[in-house]
Amino acid sequence: MRKKAFFSMLPAIISLAWPTVLEQVMQTAVQYIDTAMVGALGKQATAAVGATSTVNWLVGSTVSAIGVGFLSYIAQAMGAGEKDNAKKASGQAVMSVLIVGILFTVLTTSLSGLVPVWMQVDVNIRELASRYFLILYTPMLFRSASIIFGTVLRSVGDTKSPMIVGIFVNIINIVLNFLLIYPTRVISIFGGSFTVYGAGLGIEGAAIASAAAYTFGGIAITVRLWRHKEISPKGQSLRPDLKILRPCLKVAIPNMFQRFATSLGYVAFASMINSLGETATAAHTIANTVESAFYIPGYGMQTAAATLSGNACGARDKEKLQNLAKAIIPLVVVLMILSGGLLFLFAPQLMTLFSNDGEVIALGTTVLRMVAVSEPFYGVPIVIEGIMQGTGKTVTPFIFNVLGMWCVRIIGTFICTQLLSFGLISAWACMIGHNLLLFVLFITHYATGRWKPVYMRFNKEEKAA
Repeated sequence: MRKKAFFSMLPAIISLAWPTVLEQVMQTAVQYIDTAMVGALGKQATAAVGATSTVNWLVGSTVSAIGVGFLSYIAQAMGAGEKDNAKKASGQAVMSVLIVGILFTVLTTSLSGLVPVWMQVDVNIRELASRYFLILYTPMLFRSASIIFGTVLRSVGDTKSPMIVGIFVNIINIVLNFLLIYPTRVISIFGGSFTVYGAGLGIEGAAIASAAAYTFGGIAITVRLWRHKEISPKGQSLRPDLKILRPCLKVAIPNMFQRFATSLGYVAFASMINSLGETATAAHTIANTVESAFYIPGYGMQTAAATLSGNACGARDKEKLQNLAKAIIPLVVVLMILSGGLLFLFAPQLMTLFSNDGEVIALGTTVLRMVAVSEPFYGVPIVIEGIMQGTGKTVTPFIFNVLGMWCVRIIGTFICTQLLSFGLISAWACMIGHNLLLFVLFITHYATGRWKPVYMRFNKEEKAA
């Protein structure tokens, strides 16, 4: 029966997951290229870019939480056959993008000078980090559109459109990086040489390239949503509709608090690592970039889990929801074992792609091999949380994630790095402890069946009894 459930859901899971996985692979590839290009400018440049990267998670994840609210509502509406309500929710998503995009543009650009100070960035690179941050966040309206509209499209099973837009965004970013970061130079290829134009703007050029790519992505995904047959917001009211917004916010607000609290934890975590010096900051930044490629399968599966569980919940199909969980959890474990194994084997080679500093490479290799062992445990909470997002249950994941982040990672890192004067390795050990706690909490919650909507937890006979 378990094998039948696995194979019955496999085609739907793969069809939804592979575009998201490919999209994230492309994003990570560009992140690799960005880091390598900036890394060629030296340790200070790498540290300046990486020092404020966790604030990027804080802002991006908060916006993503709003998208999760719409995903849950729209996926359930489509599962229940309520397409009109799904379109109304799309219109409310447009209103949300305008509000959130403008709000975060004002906040991030006005605070750009203070963020490096709060992050305990080395005094020598604070001004550089501040300029990079300011440029990167100027197109926040377009970034908000990319995040929220991409999630709206995924909620109706269209994972290919965000993927295609993401590919073009990444190509634009790479080309502009090549032209803006370095000065005009002569390049030799196959025995011939030619002059390549370059603006020589350094990490500011990298920020401009990213900002331009984000702007294109926001416009392109908006056009795609507007033309979509099932979920286009064309003709829908942009005024607040509480009938739609209430259930969306019921899901989004706990998820937003979760992402805000955990991302704030990442900021505190990075701030403590920044206080360890340039070598630790550079090794941490590069290792984070490297590791991001190896948990992509988990997040690809999470997208499929959220959409399919939302559809099943809307249709009140208990069997489909159960089969989804039985199929996707073993699948993500296998994928994360493979990715963790590759990370462990090739950690030194991956570090050398981004730095030629021996200390940075050695330290980054050590922490990467530590975290590689925990990858399978990290994948399980990701997909269980995705299932719960689709069914609209976001309060429990909020509690679990806050406990893991603040009670294990932050307190543990503070004790290890600030009180006991241990280094980066101890901080990553605390991070792994955080991931293992999440595994225990989520798998226990799954085993008890409390992750299901109340009306799906029991059979009619059990209710009568």
